[in-house]
Amino acid sequence: MSSEFAGKSAFVTGGGSGIGAQTCVALATRGAVVAVVDFNLENALQTVERIEAQQGRAIAIQADVSNPGDMEAAVGKSVDAFGALHLAVNNAGIAVPFSALHEVSVETWSRNIAVNLTGVFLALKYEIPALIASGGGAVVNLSSILGGVALAGRAPYVAAKHGVVGITKAAALDYVEQGVRVNAVAPGYVDTPLLSGRGDDEKEKIAALHPMGRLARSNEIMEAILFLLSDKASFTTGQTWFVDGGYTAR
Repeated sequence: MSSEFAGKSAFVTGGGSGIGAQTCVALATRGAVVAVVDFNLENALQTVERIEAQQGRAIAIQADVSNPGDMEAAVGKSVDAFGALHLAVNNAGIAVPFSALHEVSVETWSRNIAVNLTGVFLALKYEIPALIASGGGAVVNLSSILGGVALAGRAPYVAAKHGVVGITKAAALDYVEQGVRVNAVAPGYVDTPLLSGRGDDEKEKIAALHPMGRLARSNEIMEAILFLLSDKASFTTGQTWFVDGGYTAR
């Protein structure tokens, strides 16, 4: 086990699967204690089991990132368990069905914004005071390639992920003097459970959209997240790192 994050406590939303779970396990194996936060408690507990199997320390917290009370309580439980908060990864998100903008239901729009954008706002709102109280720290928000470019039929998701880029910049400027760095990672399409409903032919077409000709792996996104959380990125804040196999370079 590495000691890169020894003595640090981390709070990860959407930590029960995909990129979030990979990030939780990696943080723990590199020395951090981790609060695994997920809407699905069973998934969060499975991530905790993976961490404990490698002699790491973690707790599972059930929370809906779109619920202010849940997020305030979740951060409080993390601080109570570990005594401080040093690192945060705001990863929780949901997919949105393809639909032309005028055909998007108000309910679909509202739920998408609630989870994919307001969820990041609420996480930051309660994480940042805890980070400041702990002497500063680092946050990584998960945006998307669709936080930098658009795609027909995905207006709600595009709007939310562009919003994540914006709130990342604003938060970085608000708290830079208090020792809190805030950055974002914008992945291309990643081979995670969010793509589980797509057939092999569709996945191949999605992979072909990337100049590298394949989907990203969760660990490739995780490594970018951990770099931005680490002291190696000590002069980096307010930035969005596109980890996309060349998707946005065209």
